[in-house]
Amino acid sequence: MLAACASLGPQLPMAPEDDVPSQGLSFPVRTLGPDGEFELLPSSLIARRLEAQLADRPLSILALSGGGASGAFGAGAVVGLTRSGSRPEFSVVTGVSAGALIAPFAFLGPTWDPEMAAIYTEEIDASLLQPRLIGAVFGSSMYSGTPLKKLIDRYADDRMIEAVATEAARGRLLLVATTDFATGEPVVWDLGSIALYGGHDAGRLFRSVLLASASVPGIFPPVIIRVRTESGWREETHVDGGVTLPFFIAPAPEDLPQFAGAGAQPTVVRVIIDGRLRDFPRAAKANALSIFRRSVSAGLSRMTRTTLEQTMAATRGRGISLDYAAIPVAYPLPGAFDFDPEAQRALFTYASVCAESGRLWTRVQQKSSDAAGERRVVPAGTTCPADDQFIGRLAVVPSGGLERVGWSAPKP
Repeated sequence: MLAACASLGPQLPMAPEDDVPSQGLSFPVRTLGPDGEFELLPSSLIARRLEAQLADRPLSILALSGGGASGAFGAGAVVGLTRSGSRPEFSVVTGVSAGALIAPFAFLGPTWDPEMAAIYTEEIDASLLQPRLIGAVFGSSMYSGTPLKKLIDRYADDRMIEAVATEAARGRLLLVATTDFATGEPVVWDLGSIALYGGHDAGRLFRSVLLASASVPGIFPPVIIRVRTESGWREETHVDGGVTLPFFIAPAPEDLPQFAGAGAQPTVVRVIIDGRLRDFPRAAKANALSIFRRSVSAGLSRMTRTTLEQTMAATRGRGISLDYAAIPVAYPLPGAFDFDPEAQRALFTYASVCAESGRLWTRVQQKSSDAAGERRVVPAGTTCPADDQFIGRLAVVPSGGLERVGWSAPKP
């Protein structure tokens, strides 16, 4: 009877079939114009605009993946890059799920590090998951979305919207992905355009997109977003962007400018994966929740690894430098929804120390003469992402002569 009742409920809003865009391998970007209407801009057009606006400035892209409670890794890594002095001003920052919450801080620069650090070292704890009890059976999620919404509302305030608008006006891009629940397709939102042209509604829409991108289906409620397009106003239902994209590069790698030769600045793409690239054998209890968690974990790590390999193939041969980082299997990672504050602080500190010491990145490169960054000393016994053999092995392509940069065997 409970199962039958749980299948009832109001219909969720969806876009008319004629308004659902056809999406290929390169995702269009939903951009808000000065007229207050959204339009879908192809990746190729975004790339041309970006190149024109940046002029002589180097093109640097940071992609932040999903990962639930492991978002502390991405936040700590960004702070560690600041402390090492190696953090550039990213031309484009993209985020999915937990990465979407980090993306605005990474986009706005080092002066916003203290607030980002506070979220993962002081704010996030088990209270983020507020059970709905009987509402979990009859409602749309196991947990209330209110604590997450309050957290986003507190930090994505008017000051942040203003700062993002200022940077968007300079030609930089802040992009976040959600999943359209009705179509099952990813939607890439240009948050900079929302901050710039959203008017009095900019804050609400900005925060709604962030909330939707981090709302894992079944765990948190889906988010209804009201948008205005050429065909008029409509309501759409959006959920976690990680359902369809573990991370994304925008503009698409095939649309990015190629390395032009001596004296030119190459495009640099960096990917921070808030999770492992492989699972390790472990026991699972014979109950539905344990089996579900294990299955989702295995599926996500596999999907992330596949997407990373595709990104490597797309950037290879175009003079585009690709660095990536992920959490090594050796790190005692808690569950994706284990928001224990001590575990959050530990993961944040670990990523920060590895980034500050120059042991974060694994680089896929085309020339063995390309040098790694300065090497620093890490605490004894610490296995950083750059020390993990499996993570590094993905960057090695025997037929293409690619090699791992900055690798050394992990300490026993």
